[in-house]
Amino acid sequence: MTITKATTHVTQNEALVFERSQTGRRGYRLPALDVEETSPDELLPAELRREDDLEGVPELSEPDVVRHFTRISTWNYNIDLGLYPLGSCTMKYNSRLNEKVARIPGFANLHPLAPEEDAQGALQVMYELQQHLAEITGLPGVSLQPAAGAHGEMTGVMMIRAALDARDGTTSDEAQRRKLMLIPDSAHGTNPASAHLSGFTVKTIRSTSEGLTDLEHLRELCAAGEVAGLMLTNPNTCGIFERNIREICDIVHGAGGLVYMDGANMNALVGVARPGDMGVDVIHLNLHKTFSTPHGGGGPGSGPCCCTAELEPFLPVPRVVKTGAAAYKLDSERPQSIGRVKAFYGNFGMHLRALAYILTHGHDGLREATEAAVLNARYIAQGLAETFDRPFDSPPMHECLFTDKRQTRKGVHTLDIAKRLIDYGFHPMTIYFPLIVQGAMLIEPTESVGRAELQQFVDAMKEIAREAVEDAQTVLDAPHTTRVGRLDEAAAARKPVLRWRPAEKAAGA
Repeated sequence: MTITKATTHVTQNEALVFERSQTGRRGYRLPALDVEETSPDELLPAELRREDDLEGVPELSEPDVVRHFTRISTWNYNIDLGLYPLGSCTMKYNSRLNEKVARIPGFANLHPLAPEEDAQGALQVMYELQQHLAEITGLPGVSLQPAAGAHGEMTGVMMIRAALDARDGTTSDEAQRRKLMLIPDSAHGTNPASAHLSGFTVKTIRSTSEGLTDLEHLRELCAAGEVAGLMLTNPNTCGIFERNIREICDIVHGAGGLVYMDGANMNALVGVARPGDMGVDVIHLNLHKTFSTPHGGGGPGSGPCCCTAELEPFLPVPRVVKTGAAAYKLDSERPQSIGRVKAFYGNFGMHLRALAYILTHGHDGLREATEAAVLNARYIAQGLAETFDRPFDSPPMHECLFTDKRQTRKGVHTLDIAKRLIDYGFHPMTIYFPLIVQGAMLIEPTESVGRAELQQFVDAMKEIAREAVEDAQTVLDAPHTTRVGRLDEAAAARKPVLRWRPAEKAAGA
């Protein structure tokens, strides 16, 4: 596999619809009136009528419109095209069956203000999904309300705050002192943000040379008696399972704190291990990652919160509960609840897709998917072990971590490798994360990639490594096969162009 020739792309850059506009073009023709014509002045008040004759609206034929948007759609890389190895993102293939279920008219057209008696099917879906998530996590309390991962983690931390206030009071010396949330140095950036928004101060726990939580540093931080809780991702963002998780939870609990687990990497645990059995008090899940809902593009997401029986009274309201053999309702009579965190009851379409995913897989299928995700990551880890530097020797779980240490000797860095990977037909991996690893490349293939494509990815990475030694300039100038070359990212951030203006107006501005 060799791609070294830099050529102009066969299809030129697509003009904006405004630029393609030609006066007089139409994509429609209205039929002749079959009723008596009435002046618009008689039908619409003056303040609701345009007076500019649609000035500035593009004038295009139907082929112009269809081809414009079809061309643009084919230029996007997506999970239906191939491997999407973004580490810590779990970009798995989304089953069309799940999409079909989400489009069942009775669900898709249900009004969010429909009374409970007219929404029993939807409430049953949410109730059953809660039951499955409780079993998967080993945590009996579940709320589907949070709308995304970061929203779910903030909900979990707010519940910790409420539980501590209920236990210690809000005015006692103990309550005033217990304001500290511990977060590992490898954590997602949303963790400290959620802690701050929930009224906590943050201290960072160091990682060991193995990429694990430093237990001695954890004990040292807990000894002061100020710890409210710990926010821990497991497997962590280095792709390594925290094998001391039970001891970690015992240390935090012994100091009077609670343990929140970031469920971003739950794709390595489903059907194999349950956070509740490890001592975790509360966790959020990403339905848009682990349970196959479409991911990316700004949403929609879903971040259900699961917790122990002790924390269940603090879950958001309303709660979906079963009132009889086949009756369900929304229960808001929870006096200790942190309240509502989302309008209505979260993103219902995500609940449908997640339940379809769980039911079609079953227990054995969920476990098999997890095992395949870990196997795929280890396949890549083994395939690239002699080509790229691995910062930690611990066996990876669902994602593997490399650095650019060997390639930097020739002036090639992580960003260059990622850009060159585009020329080989792959979306780049996550780069420069986790932040504790210099030149990080975090690769997560998920379970929805076969061995042949995994090997293609390994071969492409090896070829880039060879180029970095023998023809570094080709890598440094990548990508070559895209319509736009490497951008000045600093200038794009400082001077973004956020809207289009006609050339004559722009020139006179």
